[in-house]
Amino acid sequence: MRKIVSFAVALLTALAAALFLFTGRAPGPTIAILSPADAVGAATPMQIAIDAPGAKLSAVRITFEQNGTSTELFTLGADPARSGVTMTVEPPDRVRLARQVGRASIPGITAGPARLRVTATRPTFMGLRHATSEASRDLQVRLEPPRVSVVSIHHYINVGGSEMAVYRASPADVDSGVRVGDQEFPGYPAAGARADPGAPTDPELRVAFFALDWDRPVGTPIVVFARDATGAIAETRLESKVFPKPFKKSRIDLNDDFLGRVVPAILAGTTEVAPSGTLVEKFVVINGELRRKNAETIRGFAVKTDPTMLWKGDVFFPFTNSKAESAFADARTYIYQGREVDHQVHLGFDLASFAQTAVVSSNRGRVLFADNFGIYGNCVILDHGMGVQSLYAHLSVIDVKPGDMVEKAQPLGKTGITGLAGGDHLHFTMLVNGHMVNPVEWWDPHWIADRIVRKLRD
Repeated sequence: MRKIVSFAVALLTALAAALFLFTGRAPGPTIAILSPADAVGAATPMQIAIDAPGAKLSAVRITFEQNGTSTELFTLGADPARSGVTMTVEPPDRVRLARQVGRASIPGITAGPARLRVTATRPTFMGLRHATSEASRDLQVRLEPPRVSVVSIHHYINVGGSEMAVYRASPADVDSGVRVGDQEFPGYPAAGARADPGAPTDPELRVAFFALDWDRPVGTPIVVFARDATGAIAETRLESKVFPKPFKKSRIDLNDDFLGRVVPAILAGTTEVAPSGTLVEKFVVINGELRRKNAETIRGFAVKTDPTMLWKGDVFFPFTNSKAESAFADARTYIYQGREVDHQVHLGFDLASFAQTAVVSSNRGRVLFADNFGIYGNCVILDHGMGVQSLYAHLSVIDVKPGDMVEKAQPLGKTGITGLAGGDHLHFTMLVNGHMVNPVEWWDPHWIADRIVRKLRD
């Protein structure tokens, strides 16, 4: 009996020792620094989430390190009112800590690199052991607020049209641009628009092309903004005059021959929509839903723009050898067997002369896209830099590939009847940060000289 008791005691002791050893190797709490993301300003929200079983923590310490000095921002057990930290428990296992960090809470903070460090400890093995974790984040301290001022004068913009602003934003590395309503158009270093790239320029000087969409009201607010990494924003109103623009309306008659040609061909080349029903029902989905999805893809190309002006400030190729069969922002009503089946707005020009006409680049640029593309059929998109791009659709042949640099009037392909084309023609439009705008302005040498060249020269 004694041997059995002794064995049991020894076994329990061994198990306790093993458990003690195992719990000593248990993982510490999970620490997530939710904010700040990468920068601290004069007053920046800090949020830290710590996950531990039962939200039980035996120690937490938060420090801010800069220039060899460590400033304690929080320690568990300290008076929350004095530390400025709000601590909440989110069942079952999360503790959340929040406070402001910046000039007021960190004596001696200076602009430059810094580090936020968090350590947290949880009890294990009935509180006899402890497991600790640490997390840190490198930050940039920015104490100078952003500033912005407009340099260019006389900003005139048509509804559906484009404009350009020259402005100064500081510090030189802040995000900035023009905001039209809730739409932002980024600015680019003015040095990238100079005819002489080697000439000295103000590093705070910026250029932004922007647009007023065809369906935006005349009174849409237009401001120039600068926003730093901490989220601090400066903005100033852009003095501008907006002109309303009448747009055409047209009726498009659909027939079974047209539907039988375009609907199966487009659906065979896309996975973005899969409509069912009759040919006309499928057409309505293509003409609406696929058109919108294609527009989203086109807007996505804006982030791939070159930060310099790839063209030389001259007028864009006007395609004078073609007849305009449809103008920009033409509001179309589609008729099938005497009834209205759809309404869409055509954001480009349809230009036709004769079948298989050579299509040339409207200006110097880089090929971003050259492939079959939804309602546009065979399509080429060129980037001219600083958010300005051009689109060529319904081609029968494409003679360029993505990455090619093309000069003004260089062949891109030939006109055709691919996509939603009813006949052989070129669908052409200009883009400003992914927004389709009226190409007529870009074909006008007076508009180019006044809206762009004069401002860059001045």
